[in-house]
Amino acid sequence: MSRGRDAVLVAMTGASGAAYGLRLIDALLGSGRTAHVVLSGPGRTVVNTETSLRLGKSPAEIRSGILAHLGRDDDTPLRVFGTDDWFAPAASGSNPPAAVVVCPCTTGTLGGIAAGTSRNLIERAADVALKEGRQLVLVVRETPLSAVHLENMLRLARAGAAILPANPGFYHRPESVSDLVDFVVARVLDRIGVEHDLIPRWAAGRE
Repeated sequence: MSRGRDAVLVAMTGASGAAYGLRLIDALLGSGRTAHVVLSGPGRTVVNTETSLRLGKSPAEIRSGILAHLGRDDDTPLRVFGTDDWFAPAASGSNPPAAVVVCPCTTGTLGGIAAGTSRNLIERAADVALKEGRQLVLVVRETPLSAVHLENMLRLARAGAAILPANPGFYHRPESVSDLVDFVVARVLDRIGVEHDLIPRWAAGRE
């Protein structure tokens, strides 16, 4: 498997929108990238509530469940870490991933990252990405947004993070929920420089 610095870390927290995170993992693997994954406890609960998955608590059980759900083999370059695994590559600036994407991102996680508390691996990985100048994308899934949420977003945007709310567009004429999910995931992949063909490009093919 690739070293940590060649991977993309996907952190899934307890906001609604588990489909976004799972589709992002699948797209990264399909592009040939290594995916490092961390699920918070509430994030795992949301996955088990919103999808057909029934993930266990251990990283090994989560990995097996995600691979089966995505229809991928055991040799797939997917690594799963616990939220308290301080020996994960993303926990240190000496071996950071190429990008960290929190998808979906709760406003609680947003606040923790903005405060720099590093209370768990998700917050620490985001903190490392900022301090090392790596890409940090926060797919916030909440509405309405309070002044506290907006101030935290502004603080993080000023620090170098990309705030990418899970707001799908409709100009590609989506015909299913999957099409809406792909729209948001496509924007994430564009932001971190990963090629994809999830949705047509704007004005693609026009003379």
